[in-house]
Amino acid sequence: MTASEEPPSFRLAYVPGVTPDKWVRVWRERLPDVPLTLAQVPAAEAEAALLGGAADAGLVRLPVDRTRLSAIPLYTETTVVVVPKDHLVTAADEVTAEDLADEIVLHPLDDVLGWERPPGRPALERPASTADAVELVAAGIGVLVVPLSLARLHHRKDLTHRTVTDVTGSGVALSWPEDAHTDRVEDLIGIVRGRTVNSTRGRQPAPAERKGERAGAASARRGGSSGSGGAKGAKNPKGARGAKGDAKGAKGGASGGRRGRPGKPRR
Repeated sequence: MTASEEPPSFRLAYVPGVTPDKWVRVWRERLPDVPLTLAQVPAAEAEAALLGGAADAGLVRLPVDRTRLSAIPLYTETTVVVVPKDHLVTAADEVTAEDLADEIVLHPLDDVLGWERPPGRPALERPASTADAVELVAAGIGVLVVPLSLARLHHRKDLTHRTVTDVTGSGVALSWPEDAHTDRVEDLIGIVRGRTVNSTRGRQPAPAERKGERAGAASARRGGSSGSGGAKGAKNPKGARGAKGDAKGAKGGASGGRRGRPGKPRR
């Protein structure tokens, strides 16, 4: 897709837990004439949405297929364990994977941390989704290790969470198809990277003036200066000053002539 083929609106996909609000707000301030359409997609379906043309760009979880998708890592989330409020884990502010060794750690099918086997003991079955796993935690069946944003997304009053310090975090990135790096994608890159509205980074610069055009412009500027000086000279030319002197001399001569005229004859 080329810049000239861009759709009238820009479609941004995002995965659960990611909050695009601040970037959407900046987009709407800077590009009010380009509608931004949001679509939440499951983390496992984000790549297909981008490659299939359902979205122009996406806020996705890493890793992605870098042979077909471009990606700019934005941040890495803290990993937490979700437990009932009266669980022993809550006695500490942080825990390690070893602290969970005796716990049944649920491993939902939509897990985004990418590990083959979570810490602790596995459950008999894997929950279908993170939402289902949260329900099992509330029922006292086990605990759940997830990115902090997902713990907040599925918050319940009877559950809490603690940071797990020594496990992998989940990376979030802005991604788009490699063959669809349009001006609108570049606008979004600038927004998520915090560029100012006047930044031209990533855009094609305006063609530079040709050498002859620059020389002509400079010559015109010099010509304008000379013309200004010429007008000044015309206003008070040297010839005028000479003529003024000649007129003054002629006036003096006339006066001298009057002073030297003959008097009346003596008697």
